[in-house]
Amino acid sequence: MIGNLGLVLRAGDRVRLWHSGADCVVERVLGEGGQGSVFSARIERTDGHRTVALKWYHPHAASPEQWELLVDLVDRGAPHDRFLWPLDLATSEAERGFGYVMPLRHPDFAGIAEVIGGRVDVPFRIIATVGLELAHAFLLLHSEGLCYRDINFGNVFLSPQTGSVLICDNDNVGIDGNSPALVRGTQYFMAPEVALGDAPPSARSDRHSLAVLLFYLLMLHHPLEGRRVGAIEGWDKDALVRAFGEAPLFVFDPDDDANRPEPGTNAAVFWPLYPTFVTDLFVQAFTLGLHDPVNGRVGESQWRSVMSRLRDSVMVCPTCQRENFFDDRRPDRPCWGCHSPIPSPPRLVFPRTTLVLAPDTRIVAHHLTTSYDFATTVGEVVRHPSAPDRWGVRNLGSAPWRVQQDGREPIVVEPGRAMSLIADARIDFGPVTARVVA
Repeated sequence: MIGNLGLVLRAGDRVRLWHSGADCVVERVLGEGGQGSVFSARIERTDGHRTVALKWYHPHAASPEQWELLVDLVDRGAPHDRFLWPLDLATSEAERGFGYVMPLRHPDFAGIAEVIGGRVDVPFRIIATVGLELAHAFLLLHSEGLCYRDINFGNVFLSPQTGSVLICDNDNVGIDGNSPALVRGTQYFMAPEVALGDAPPSARSDRHSLAVLLFYLLMLHHPLEGRRVGAIEGWDKDALVRAFGEAPLFVFDPDDDANRPEPGTNAAVFWPLYPTFVTDLFVQAFTLGLHDPVNGRVGESQWRSVMSRLRDSVMVCPTCQRENFFDDRRPDRPCWGCHSPIPSPPRLVFPRTTLVLAPDTRIVAHHLTTSYDFATTVGEVVRHPSAPDRWGVRNLGSAPWRVQQDGREPIVVEPGRAMSLIADARIDFGPVTARVVA
């Protein structure tokens, strides 16, 4: 039943789901890959139909080892709903071979390669949200003792409107350090130790691949592809191993400028735009992290924290309306688009982040706790009803805020009420206190 003859599926063909026993009807081809073909399919049940994605393996990939991996993944269930996880295995009575069904990706989601290639325009705030979601998803995967093994462009999709992500091709996920690795990864994303064949893919190599993906997302460029790599002749697999495995060098290595990006390339343009708390973490990932997989790699929780801070730092240039980032270590940077000076924006300085305030800014539960709850709004920036040029913050939570100003009696802002943005006022939200910079 799990032999290697394979099956060329066509619209209308039926496969049987292994656990549920339900029939699944093939509808149309969605894509082709190295391991197999992906179809839209319909699970027929007595309580109605469900549309899913069906991956059917090519003969060379339909191995007993792949079958056993899928059995384990289906039994485990997804670590998070961002993973398009295997739901059930599929077999056919017509011919030998197998596949599996997974949730169908919503059509509004775009491939991350479309964003990096400039075919889909995504604002900075959404880019930061995508980075946050990716770090959070892989943190949950690794916390269950699993590793992904093949993080790359083709496996990640995002919503350009919300920044939500979906991660597919989870059939290569395995137990970290235990289950056999049926793939080694994608060359451009491989950790040096994997590229050299010194170690199998693992959660540690996943962290390198995640850092590469995040660098691509923010800088639209590979972190190790600069002048030195560009000078390599005969660009083939061996050249990739030399560049990314034997002697990798970060394009912004602070101690060695031999591999700097060429002027005018995406990396050269975008690197100065980002706050130093972001660029510092990339320096760690691609200096210490290249050579010390155990202690040097940046963890998922670190990326999650930094991407959250990045989202909070977005500000808009009043002259050209382009998004910029506030950086308290470089507060006087001009707009990257029109080069006009940008006045320092009003902001709330929390213990773990600085939230830039604008007419659409929300204070969420995450700002008050470490929950990463961005859905629960506890406050919003509002315009003064009788003075449109004055701004305040309205309490949308369930508990009062206590506001302290130097030399004045404290005031209480009850739920539903608003307060003016007064410089150096300190707002006690309960779990934390934030200082107003206006």
